[in-house]
Amino acid sequence: MTFLTIFPASRNLDRGPKDISNSRAFYPAVGLLMGLLLVGVEEGSSRLFSEPLTAAFLVATMVIVTRALHLDGLMDVCDGVFGGFTPERRLEIMRDSRVGAFGVVGGVTVLLLKYGALVALLVLPEPGKEWALLLFPALSRWTMVVLLGAFPYVRTQGLGSPFHMGGIRVATMVAGLSALAASFLLGGFGGLGLFFGAVALAWSLGWAMAKTLGGLTGDTYGATNEIIETTVIIAATALAAQEWLEPLPDLLDRF
Repeated sequence: MTFLTIFPASRNLDRGPKDISNSRAFYPAVGLLMGLLLVGVEEGSSRLFSEPLTAAFLVATMVIVTRALHLDGLMDVCDGVFGGFTPERRLEIMRDSRVGAFGVVGGVTVLLLKYGALVALLVLPEPGKEWALLLFPALSRWTMVVLLGAFPYVRTQGLGSPFHMGGIRVATMVAGLSALAASFLLGGFGGLGLFFGAVALAWSLGWAMAKTLGGLTGDTYGATNEIIETTVIIAATALAAQEWLEPLPDLLDRF
């Protein structure tokens, strides 16, 4: 919680590299808590404001709660991947604290897509929109766990280096099972589709970035989180519009 959000849940705890690495087990759970916060913001805002303004509040909440950590990673990756011509030069650009034109375009594009998708979700007449708000932060954070275990880390020192200390199978399994269970319980078969689709897209992104950079960095994990968040919101909106995204209890009532 402390690493992924602004909430100092463990400020007084002594955490070593292995503890930080094992914390990946709780990434989907942190995402679910963020989803609960978004549901609360949506519930309160919708009583006073229209759907477009409520969607803007939801986007702002995600940026503030995460300290724009993942958004910053996305912008760095856009600058590096599109601004350099060799892996070494791309990594050098990504380490630069300044943001270039590619980063600005990438960040603005993702924020606009999130905003548009959330507006489309909130104006749906079908019930159950809150399930999508609960689910997409959990799935996006689960996909960061996928990349942590599937691809090498390219830097010797960096924000993501403690996550490559070995002994990660149990933590990864816990994260995967919790994300899978949340997807099925909150979204039924539509939720399962979002789960496996998010994993496939994350693996494809990880493969492409690892090939381009020679491995992954902390920025690439953040970029993946932002892209998966955006994609899952869009896909969940389409599924909800067709009434294909519903929690397991409602799904069982049909039978």
